[in-house]
Amino acid sequence: MAATQKLACFRLPPLAEKQLSQNFLLDMRLTDKIVRQVGNLKGVHVCEVGPGPGGLTRSILKAGAADLLVVEKDTRIIPGLQLLSEAAPGRMRICVIIKWLTLTFQKKVAETLTASTGSRQRSCLSVMAQYLCTVKNCFTIPGCAFVPKPNVDVRVVHFTPLAQPQIQHPFKLVERIVKNAFQFRRKHCRRGLEMLFPESQRQELTEELLRSADVDSTLRPTENSISEFRALADAYSKLCKENQGLIDYYFREELKLRHQAMRELGSNRKGLHLHTTIEENVNDKH
Repeated sequence: MAATQKLACFRLPPLAEKQLSQNFLLDMRLTDKIVRQVGNLKGVHVCEVGPGPGGLTRSILKAGAADLLVVEKDTRIIPGLQLLSEAAPGRMRICVIIKWLTLTFQKKVAETLTASTGSRQRSCLSVMAQYLCTVKNCFTIPGCAFVPKPNVDVRVVHFTPLAQPQIQHPFKLVERIVKNAFQFRRKHCRRGLEMLFPESQRQELTEELLRSADVDSTLRPTENSISEFRALADAYSKLCKENQGLIDYYFREELKLRHQAMRELGSNRKGLHLHTTIEENVNDKH
């Protein structure tokens, strides 16, 4: 009963902010109606983005959701949402959208995250972090500051998400380009990029990719800038549209099938040799 009263009545946060385009729906008859349209929520996991002061949130909890994750940008609203969370213990989690993030990493990982083009520490992780965020080393925390003391120092790294990623393609496509380029990090970037394409078209499509992106094939992946990876992603995306099924190609799958075929061929040869030997033995007896 006390929990129900908490859900029904709590102090609202300050008025809505125009700059956040906030409009709050607080009539529980309407919020209940909206939730009913979703269907049966008993035992269901729900994510609500932009809960505001929790009008719809109340109705979701009332409908029996087992786990509710609410994602809110306006930090003024959090105290009100925390009251709702307390009224439904273990059933509601709150996540705040933030404009920046500060994390700690082992010194070596931090150096990789912030590594500039051409540096020895540059890796796939460097590019994937930096095309999405501005990444900055803040300061080092010596290992002796921790209990128990680790064997490495730690660095604080600050991430500021970019308003627009530097490469305007799906994450998976960008990741595929960058991973392939860095899988042979000490060789020319061409070596890794070749693996984006089936063996039957490898030479032709690799040439076209590098020509279209205007990227020097003799550069090592550590020497490729974000803008060059962007050009490679643009060129690869175009090739995928022109070549059906290319986006689904993975060279390791082709390699796996080839090895499987070789094993089967070897097994067939052994079987044929055994069959021939048996026939020879039978003929000898006769």
